[in-house]
Amino acid sequence: MAGKGISIIVSVYKTEAYLKRCVDSLRKQEYKDMEIVLVDDGSPDGCPALCDAFAEEDSRIRVVHKENGGLVSAWQAGVRVSRGEYLGFVDSDDWVEENMLADMARYLSGGSGDAEEVICCNFVIDRPKRTTEHYHGLAPGIYEGKKLEGEIKDHLLGHENRRVSMSRCMKLFSRSLIEKNMKYCRPEIAMGEDVNITLPALLDCRRLVIMEGALYYHYLYNEASMVHKYDAGLYRGIRMLYRTIKEIYKKKGRKSGERQAAGEYIYLLLLALKNEIRGGPAGYAGRVREICRDRRNVRILEENPVKVSDRTNRILYFILRHPSWGAIAVTRGIFRVYDRLKN
Repeated sequence: MAGKGISIIVSVYKTEAYLKRCVDSLRKQEYKDMEIVLVDDGSPDGCPALCDAFAEEDSRIRVVHKENGGLVSAWQAGVRVSRGEYLGFVDSDDWVEENMLADMARYLSGGSGDAEEVICCNFVIDRPKRTTEHYHGLAPGIYEGKKLEGEIKDHLLGHENRRVSMSRCMKLFSRSLIEKNMKYCRPEIAMGEDVNITLPALLDCRRLVIMEGALYYHYLYNEASMVHKYDAGLYRGIRMLYRTIKEIYKKKGRKSGERQAAGEYIYLLLLALKNEIRGGPAGYAGRVREICRDRRNVRILEENPVKVSDRTNRILYFILRHPSWGAIAVTRGIFRVYDRLKN
């Protein structure tokens, strides 16, 4: 639908090599009623100057310079200064197809930005030697009323493959859905932080659109990214994320929330184990056993069995239940061989 102002918020930090491609892909959008908000999160490279140069060239671009505070604080700063009825997010090392916004806007309802709707396209992961297509688990369509309230909202989390991606990117949100739920976002959570905004927005939305095809968003798979390195604070962050997820479900009054949160936590624990086994320094096996034997984790695991089909996850799930020294060491060896072959 034409005439709906859209703000695209781009958090910028140490992506000088990719920023021009990202911004150019937004400037070339076929949809014209838009603004681009570049948030320089205290980037120490040439990104601040690039942002200012882009704004000089294009009146649709606005720039916010701030002290470094992390991804969450950056996009929140962008939301606060943005003007659009609808909000979208793009990471500064990613890029999008020229028709993304125009095609997504066609699915917007006749209401204003308080219509409380979310439009979702799909995405491609660009790796050095190959690209892979990724789709939401939910079938393409428009979801409203009882179907949205029951079938969808009771199954957003707690599955190995999510029905709707929790990424804040590749979506258009009614402004109100973001503004009223920013209170759940905690800058100190660095892994899975998008859940803290996307989950409550989806729980509040009254209309959800999953587009068919629509592989418009290109995600750069960067091996040097923090996401793909060992994170000593990952398990602590996962515990914090779990508490926030439970809080969101409680505040939204979802009876299925406890079950969904517990199932999601178990899959997150698999990531914590992988983080330690794959790249953890000396003492990794002891830390793995500590996670597995934590009484709180044992109780959640016993009370909330989950289905695991991915091969790697099956191995990690076995270790979660049976954390023997031998199984942990063998899995470490498998990961090391796989990483050498991949490189």
